[in-house]
Amino acid sequence: MESFDFGRGTVQVADDGAVAQVLHPGGRRLLLDEGAVHDSLHAWGKGFVITDRGSYRFDNPAHTRWRSSGIDLLYQFGDLELRVGRRFGDRWTETYELRNTGTGPIELGSVAISTPYRDVYASSRESLTGSVHAHVWTGGADAWVWAAPMDGSGPGLGLQLTEGELWAYSMESREPGTSSNIRGHIYLHVTDQARAPHAMGGQPAITLAPGATYRWTWQLGWYDDLPAFHADRSPLIAADRLVAEVGETLEFTGADPLTSDVPGVHHVSSADGRSRVAVLFHEPLQVIAERRVRFILDHQRRPELAGNRRYAFVPYDNDSGLTVPASAWRDWSDARERVGMALLLQEVRDRGWGDRAELDEALNGYEEFVREYLLDAEGTIQDDSIHQNAVRLYNFPWFARFLLGQGDRDGATRILHRYYELGGDHFLAFDLGPLLTELGLEEHLVRHAQTFIGYGDELPPHEVNYEQSMVAPLLELLAAAYTTGKIDGAELTRRLPWLTAFAADQPDVRLRHIPIRHWDGYWFGRLRLWGDVFPHYWSALSAVVYAAWPRDLVTPEQAAWLDRAEEAILRANLVSFAPDGSATCAFVYPSCVNGQPAHVADPLANDQDWALVYALRSAAF
Repeated sequence: MESFDFGRGTVQVADDGAVAQVLHPGGRRLLLDEGAVHDSLHAWGKGFVITDRGSYRFDNPAHTRWRSSGIDLLYQFGDLELRVGRRFGDRWTETYELRNTGTGPIELGSVAISTPYRDVYASSRESLTGSVHAHVWTGGADAWVWAAPMDGSGPGLGLQLTEGELWAYSMESREPGTSSNIRGHIYLHVTDQARAPHAMGGQPAITLAPGATYRWTWQLGWYDDLPAFHADRSPLIAADRLVAEVGETLEFTGADPLTSDVPGVHHVSSADGRSRVAVLFHEPLQVIAERRVRFILDHQRRPELAGNRRYAFVPYDNDSGLTVPASAWRDWSDARERVGMALLLQEVRDRGWGDRAELDEALNGYEEFVREYLLDAEGTIQDDSIHQNAVRLYNFPWFARFLLGQGDRDGATRILHRYYELGGDHFLAFDLGPLLTELGLEEHLVRHAQTFIGYGDELPPHEVNYEQSMVAPLLELLAAAYTTGKIDGAELTRRLPWLTAFAADQPDVRLRHIPIRHWDGYWFGRLRLWGDVFPHYWSALSAVVYAAWPRDLVTPEQAAWLDRAEEAILRANLVSFAPDGSATCAFVYPSCVNGQPAHVADPLANDQDWALVYALRSAAF
C-alpha cells in the first residue's frame, strides 16, 4: 500500500495499483472498506468491457510502474490493451486508454470502471459522520460525480470528465442480504450499449479499428460545496429549468430552445452531440389528476370481492391488466401506502374536479372498508385487511388524514392519540407536524420534537437505518413545532443540511433536487429491482419541508433556492403518470443493476399517487 497526498486529503493505492481508499480532509473514509459488502474485486479503477469479440473483467495488471506522483498500469485481455495513469497532487487525475491490438475492428458494447463510494447507512450517526452521498451525472462529455458528506458539511469530492464521454452508470452488489442499507458499487460507463442500449437517452456503440484507441480522463478535486465545484466546470449544455407544461418553451445554454406538445421526457443534445440533458413536458395538473383518478376507479379496486373489501385500493400490473393480491408481500397490500389513492380522490373532490357523486361513493365505500377492517375502537390502525393485530406506526397519520378529510375530526384525533400511546414519540411517521397543528395537539407536537432534538444525530433506526424519509419527517415536525415558540431555531438550522445533502442538481429532470432512494423498486415494484429510483414519490417529503421552512431562518437567496427545489421535486414526479392515467411506482434509473438491464419504469402502479397528493396541496402549482 502506498499513500499519496491529494490536496487536503490522501489517496491510498493498493499493491495491484487500484485505489483502496480516499481519506477526506476531515478524516472520514470516502470509499467502501473491505468486508462483508466490499472486496478488492470491486476496488476503484477495476472494471469490465463487453465487446463483439468477448467480455472481460480486469483486475491484476500485466505491468505496473510506480512514480513519485502516482502509478501507470497496463492490463491485457484478448485483443485489447488498457493503459491507466494515476497522478496525484493538488488534483487527482486518471487517464484510461483502450487500444485495439488485433487485426480486425472491435466493437465496444460496454466499458465500466468501479467507483465504490461509501454510500452506506450503518446508523444515522455513522452515516452523518462517516459516509457520503454520491450524486452521479453521466451526460456525455459533461459527466461528473459529487461525493459529499451526508451531514452536508464540506469539502466534497468532485469528479469531472475532462476528455472523452461517459454515458451511463450501473450498480452491482445489490442483494437481499445487503437490503436497503447500502447503495452498492457504482460503475461509470463510457457506454453500456450492449446491456441497455436505451438507457439515459441512448448508448453509443464504439468501434475501434486495428491500432486505434479510445481515451478518457477525469479529474478529481476537493471543493467547499457544490456551487464551487460547478464554478470549476464549463458544460457544453445547461438549463435553469428542466420541466414545463406542454406548449411552453424551455431555454438552454448550448442548444436551441425547445417547445413540445408531447408529454414525457425529452433529451436535448449540445450542438456537437457530445453532451445531453433531459427535460419533462407535462400536461396541466388537473388533467393528470382527473385521468389518474379515472384509472384508479376503473382498474385499482377489486369489485369481485364480497363486502367492503371491494372498495379498497390495490396495486395494478400495467402489463397484464390485473390487480395484484398482496399475499405475504405487504408492500402490495390493500392498506399501508395505498391509502394515497384515497387521499388523491379527496384532493380531486375537494377542488370540484371529476364526478362528485362517483367520488363520494368511492370514498364513502373506502371509509366503510377502513372502519370494518383497519380501525379499532382504540384508534389502532391494522396493517391491512388480512394481517390483523399487526401495527405499523407509519400508517397512523395517513389514515388520520383520511378520516379528517371525510369530516371525522374526532376519529383522526383518536388515531393520533393511539399513535403516541404505542411509542410514536420515538418514531418519525409522515405528515405529523401539519396534522398535529391542524388538530390542535400542541402537547404531542412539542414533546415529540423535543424528544428527537434529544436524540441528536443518533436517530432510532426505522425500516432503513438512515434515509431521506427519516430526515424529512423530522424537519417537518421541527418546523411545525417551531411555530409554537418552544423550539430553538438553531435546532432546525443545523439539521437542514442533512436533508439537502441527499440531492444535487444534475441536468436531468429525474435527478435535479431529487433525494437518493435506492430500494423502493425492490419493495414496491413487480420487477424486484434494487437500485436508484429517480424520482421517487417520497422525494416530495423534501418539497414539503422546503415549503414549510421558516423563512426567518434563511436568507432571501436561500429562500429562493427552497422555492425552486420544491417546485422542481413536485413537477419532476409528474413523470410517473402516463397520459392514459396509468402510472409506475418506481423508475429504476441506472443502466443495469447486477447485470439486469434497467433504466426502466416498473410495470406496477402501486403507491406513487402520493406525488400527486403533495402536488395538489402545494402552492407551487
